[in-house]
Amino acid sequence: MNIILLGPPGAGKGTQAGRLVAERNMMQLSTGDMLRAAKDSGTEMGKIVAGVMERGELVTDEIVIGLIREKLEEGGDHGGFIFDGFPRTLAQADALGDLLAETGQTLDHVVELQVNDDILVERIVGRAAEAVAAGGTARADDNAESLKIRLMEYYKKTSPLLGYYYAKGDLTSIDGLGTMDAVASDLAKVLG
Repeated sequence: MNIILLGPPGAGKGTQAGRLVAERNMMQLSTGDMLRAAKDSGTEMGKIVAGVMERGELVTDEIVIGLIREKLEEGGDHGGFIFDGFPRTLAQADALGDLLAETGQTLDHVVELQVNDDILVERIVGRAAEAVAAGGTARADDNAESLKIRLMEYYKKTSPLLGYYYAKGDLTSIDGLGTMDAVASDLAKVLG
């Protein structure tokens, strides 16, 4: 089973993906993790990624699709892929669809973790404050202003994907503001 998890920053995509990895033996394909691993791998693709990053340039969609292709072609004994942080744009969604078709795979579900932005900001800022109060650390961008900027970027670039996958009949939305267990239960119902 191959799925995409969509939702704004802080909606819990990473948490739910981690649970799916543990409970269903799925493989999480996080583009950030894949780029860091490729840069250090010494492979041909890794050398390309390292060069782009060293020059301070943005990694192209073609490079990211190339990395995803490598993962899809590796095969392995797992319960499918979770696309995390990809696609972010309509062009990337088309490229992913083409890649899945080329490799004989399907996209089984696109799940949006729906959240109320104001509640999300309160939750993340509160969680950051609790972490600091307990002697821990918080992400530097876990403050209301930074979160609002990240949310605006998400809605400008990624929200068109909701309409794209809805029109294709692939999108299911669930409440992303429930407890971790409640969200996991709703996600399990969607995935079957």
